[in-house]
Formats: sequence, C-alpha cells, structure tokens
Amino acid sequence: MSGRNEKIKVVGLGGSLGKKSLTLSVLNVSLQGAKQVGAEVELLDLRELSLPFYNPEIKLEEYPENVSRFLNKVREADGMIWASPAYHGTISGAMKNALDFLEFLAKDQPPYLTDKVVGLITTSGGSLAGVNAINALNHICQALRAWVVPLMIPVIQAWKFFDEEGRITDPLLEERLTLLGIELVKKLKHC
Repeated sequence: MSGRNEKIKVVGLGGSLGKKSLTLSVLNVSLQGAKQVGAEVELLDLRELSLPFYNPEIKLEEYPENVSRFLNKVREADGMIWASPAYHGTISGAMKNALDFLEFLAKDQPPYLTDKVVGLITTSGGSLAGVNAINALNHICQALRAWVVPLMIPVIQAWKFFDEEGRITDPLLEERLTLLGIELVKKLKHC
C-alpha cells in the first residue's frame, strides 16, 4: 500500500433504521471530508442495505444478493468510516448485524479487514453511551485486523447539533467530522 498513486476508495457504513438518521448525517459530513482530499466515496446506508439476520450456519450463496454486494463493497474499499447510533451503551443491532457478515471475509487473502483504515463515529441522545459504543467499534476493528484512525468521534446529545432537516448546526462538530475523513485519507496515502 505504500506510495499510493491510484484513487483511494472510502466506504461509509452506518446510519440507523429510522427514516431521519442523525448518524447518517454525521457520516456524510466525514465522507465529504474524505472527498475533499481526493478520495472516491460511497455510502452504505444500513436502512437501504436491508441485510437479513446473520446466521453462521447459512452459506453465503444462500443469502440474498445484497449480502454479496455489501461484502464486495467492503473488499473494494481502501478505508471505511463506520457510524452507529448508541443504543443501551453499545452499537445498534443493525450495525452489529452488518459487521457480523464480515465473517465471510475470513478466508480472503489477506483476511477480514487487514490493512484497511477505519474511522469511527457514534451518536447518542444523552449520557456517555456514545463513548461505550466507540469502544465497541474499536474492539471490532481490532478483531477484524483493521487500523483505526486515532480521532474517534462520539457525538453525545446529537440532537443538539442539527436542525429539523438534519443539517449540522455546530461548526466545531462539522470541522471535527470533516477532519476525520481527511485524516483517514492522509493515512491511506502514506501507507
């Protein structure tokens, strides 16, 4: 991966299953940061992915085609940004379910997310649940052999930072989210 000259591809994974997702809003800000510094970006919205429940006893070819498409998008990515709402002190079930499907990458060469760089964001309505959710995502990245961008962003009381249309209203948060996307691409360029 050293001295990259080709286009860097960053895939965002996240959101929530709700129609209005603040998590998706923050993820889009970070993806735009990656795009600002030359990355090709793509959003994988958990709601649109509509993944079935992961079952380790079911073979990949028995799942609907959207599962294989999802896995191929992950394989094609140089880096990823994950964004999850924090539910009950951890990541959402929809996010965990999507990440469980990465078990199908175990036999890839290299396996799982080896050498991929991942940025992490969580949103929470109150308390410090977002910090616990960030830690959960970080542990998942380690298990999947990914590198995590040191700037991790738990957005606590996320509703305070957005207007009714889901647009971010806090310039400092917008700057941090943008910086996460930029730092991810810079790391990939120097790998």
